[in-house]
Amino acid sequence: MIIDVSQADVVSVYQALVGIVTPRPIAWVTTVDELGHVNLAPFSFFNTFGANPPVVVFSPTNRRDGSKKDTYLNLQAVPEFVINAAVEDLAEPMNATSAELPRSQNEAEFAGLELVPSTMVRPPRVAASPVHLECRMLQYISIGEGAIGANLVIGQVVLIHIDDAVLDTNGRVDPRKLRTVARLGGDFFCRSTDLFEMKRP
Repeated sequence: MIIDVSQADVVSVYQALVGIVTPRPIAWVTTVDELGHVNLAPFSFFNTFGANPPVVVFSPTNRRDGSKKDTYLNLQAVPEFVINAAVEDLAEPMNATSAELPRSQNEAEFAGLELVPSTMVRPPRVAASPVHLECRMLQYISIGEGAIGANLVIGQVVLIHIDDAVLDTNGRVDPRKLRTVARLGGDFFCRSTDLFEMKRP
């Protein structure tokens, strides 16, 4: 199969990309609007891109009808967010928060999740998640218009919460204890439980 992006429809390109670029970590993001209404949503176009300063990037792409998602709209009003770790025990409620709900409806309540206040930013944290990154938005870059258009959120991590239960004896995050889940193509996810080690040369 060969896909000429200039000739293909955007959904076909999207499906090819999300099937190829795998596994993708999940940014489970809390934001608030100017009135304090909470939005919680997962995004699999996500990664960390440096530590000095600590930077994360995720993309709340446009909906298929071309409209902006609530996360995008919230960040325009309150440029702060929290990334909550998407772990295996929370996979079902995390997936539930991807539902398209009315703008003012709280996805955390919809999914039966408790929220707790953050320390340095206004959006709250998912209490049951073992790791939280409190972030302030540095830059927002809209690259594409219309369906599934890219919107890059570049954020600086200002505070990290890590539950001691997911640390190893050296005080580092142990992936065998954290057990994050990741996104594949279609309706598929994967677990970070089939691990192997290799020493870097």
